[in-house]
Amino acid sequence: MANLILLGLTLRTSLPVQSPIELEQTAFNFHQGNPKSMEAISNLPLPDAFLEFLNENGIDPSIYTATDSTPRYIRLKPGCEEQLEAIEADIKCKLEKVEWLPNFYSLPPHIQIASSKSYQEGKIYGIDAASGAAVSALNISPGDHVLDLCAAPGAKLCMVLELLGNSGSVTGVDVAKHRLAACRTLVQKYKLGDNCRLFVADGASFSLIPIRVHSDFKSVNREFGVEKDEFLFKEWTSRRPWKERKRANKEIKNGSLELVQDPELIYYGRCSGVVGMSKIELFQTVSSHEISQYGYDKVLVDAECTHDGSIKHIQKFENWGWSTMERRVLDAERTDDLTVLQFRLLTNGFKLLRVGGNLVYSTCSLTHAQNEDVVERFLSLNPCAELLVIDGSESWPCKSGRIPKTLRFDPLTSRTSGLFVAKFTKLAKDNI
Repeated sequence: MANLILLGLTLRTSLPVQSPIELEQTAFNFHQGNPKSMEAISNLPLPDAFLEFLNENGIDPSIYTATDSTPRYIRLKPGCEEQLEAIEADIKCKLEKVEWLPNFYSLPPHIQIASSKSYQEGKIYGIDAASGAAVSALNISPGDHVLDLCAAPGAKLCMVLELLGNSGSVTGVDVAKHRLAACRTLVQKYKLGDNCRLFVADGASFSLIPIRVHSDFKSVNREFGVEKDEFLFKEWTSRRPWKERKRANKEIKNGSLELVQDPELIYYGRCSGVVGMSKIELFQTVSSHEISQYGYDKVLVDAECTHDGSIKHIQKFENWGWSTMERRVLDAERTDDLTVLQFRLLTNGFKLLRVGGNLVYSTCSLTHAQNEDVVERFLSLNPCAELLVIDGSESWPCKSGRIPKTLRFDPLTSRTSGLFVAKFTKLAKDNI
């Protein structure tokens, strides 16, 4: 019997565990209004409030029966392909190659990798295939400067860094310092941090552009007023240098130190462009014209959402309790706040994109309000924005969204977590 975990209880459905083909048929019957299928789904012991939420948003309740048939996914670090057999022996599981997504493999949902030697040595890491598709949609090229505007917990950030190799740069931003610290741990663990910098900041107002533009201003800054003893960033270390700590203590005594820098830089790699810069240079702002030329080549906005498309997230309410789910998923006021935040994140990410660059917007919600509605509003207010067809997506196991060129992954169709994906480019004003 398939388990549904809600209301702080482990609930059992009246339906047997279904194969992927049977699940697809269940979904088809649901969308076609088949009476028997509709009756079976209506008998699922889901909370009435949650069923009402799903119905209002056109979400098929049967996706929550797919728990036992939706695999886990891992990404194999490039260069470790020849070690595949050893990795399989280590995790005691045969890995199935995901043909439509390079370096991705699936494994049964009950297999744990955290204690494996392969995971601890950084040869594999967990990332859902749908999330990998969102990163793949960026079409990252060597030398790109990439902004990950909602970077935590860090799996997509690692994939971006892997795709770049030793070129370009990645700027990761997240509003939660403890979550961004987890990103820092990941990029260091997988030895991917050389071209990365991480900022604790509100993604809706973050305004720093790639380092490449700052080199044009270094000589100007030095000529016009950067003091001789201005602090210059040395190679990153987890411990602040003695001179910096002494200066900070002196400024605290004098009452002249802002205790929290906004944005707060918590990590930078030796090839990220930060080493040798002054704080004035790093945190300076630039004009919209300069952004159009020197902004990010690629921007990923994987926005905060209600996570209703993630079966694993819904399962967590077994421990968290129904009241928590009602507050985090079903509360209309919170959903309204989220759509405002999502729009602001998308708008700011697009602002920091150079002309001709690409932006991918994604959420792990399946609601129209957090996806197509946000996209439609954004397009109506930004004539320089244009939706793009996602290259290679014709071979992906997903559906089209309500808006042409947008995509939707879900457990029944894709055998992945739920995810909405839209890709934009920025047009020059002269081309509008």
